[in-house]
Amino acid sequence: MTLTELSAPAGAVDATAAAVRLRPLRVDDAEELAALYQANREYLRPWEPLRDDGYFTVAGQRDNARDLVRAHAAGEMWAGVILVDGGIAGRITLNNILRGPLQSCFVGYWVARERAGRGVATEAVRQVLELAFGDLGLHRVEAFTRVDNDASRRVLARNGFAQVGIARRHIHVDGRWHDERLFERLAPWDDGYALHPPSHAPG
Repeated sequence: MTLTELSAPAGAVDATAAAVRLRPLRVDDAEELAALYQANREYLRPWEPLRDDGYFTVAGQRDNARDLVRAHAAGEMWAGVILVDGGIAGRITLNNILRGPLQSCFVGYWVARERAGRGVATEAVRQVLELAFGDLGLHRVEAFTRVDNDASRRVLARNGFAQVGIARRHIHVDGRWHDERLFERLAPWDDGYALHPPSHAPG
């Protein structure tokens, strides 16, 4: 999933972020997600991988949710929805959770057009970092953004990510390969030695 929060008109930031909550994705979210994807299909098209028409249906979202819920249960990812005032406003995922000596993942998200530019993505990323470094005990979260996605770059900067470099021809979206910036954020408990946060240390 491409990291996405597109630009909104200047001055659009409001108190919406205060109403943001995250929760794990459920299969019964399929109907609401299908409606949200359909409404935002063109908005997301330049930033998301190519999807067939079936993906945007309730059945397609139900199949996708089942796959993500299974991966979530297996500890391979944390798949969530972004809620604003109780309604789904987007998706957020900690992908490719690696344990052992890496203890890392990468984050991806998208926010519906009507919520963009109001701090929703910034708050959602802040909350998912708390989850990653707290309950999940991860040491490192990575993120990719297309080099022309300045809005997502700002979201990451507000959440303490540092740019590592440029991955050339990293993602194929909108009909061609695009370069992406790689960002990283280390856990606040990182001391250069500990594999786990104090609350997760064995014994």
